[in-house]
Amino acid sequence: MKKYVNAKEVLPQSLIEEIQKYVQGKHLYIPCTERKAWGTSTGSREQLRQRNADIVRRYRSGIDMEKLAELFHLSLERIESIVYGEEL
Repeated sequence: MKKYVNAKEVLPQSLIEEIQKYVQGKHLYIPCTERKAWGTSTGSREQLRQRNADIVRRYRSGIDMEKLAELFHLSLERIESIVYGEEL
């Protein structure tokens, strides 16, 4: 959930008065100028990258895909896509 910020805390009074000419007493969403890639803020992308690298490493060390699926609680199809995708 996104956190709301009171305009008085971040905008100059002159800008607030100008915005109030168009919108009064309503919530106003101002989008970011640059969008962050998925998982970069939370670290999820890096965690998945490390998990996938671990899966590939274990596969190359001799653990079969069925066992990897069980260990990582993933489907066999997902393990296959990680292993074959990483090997390309």
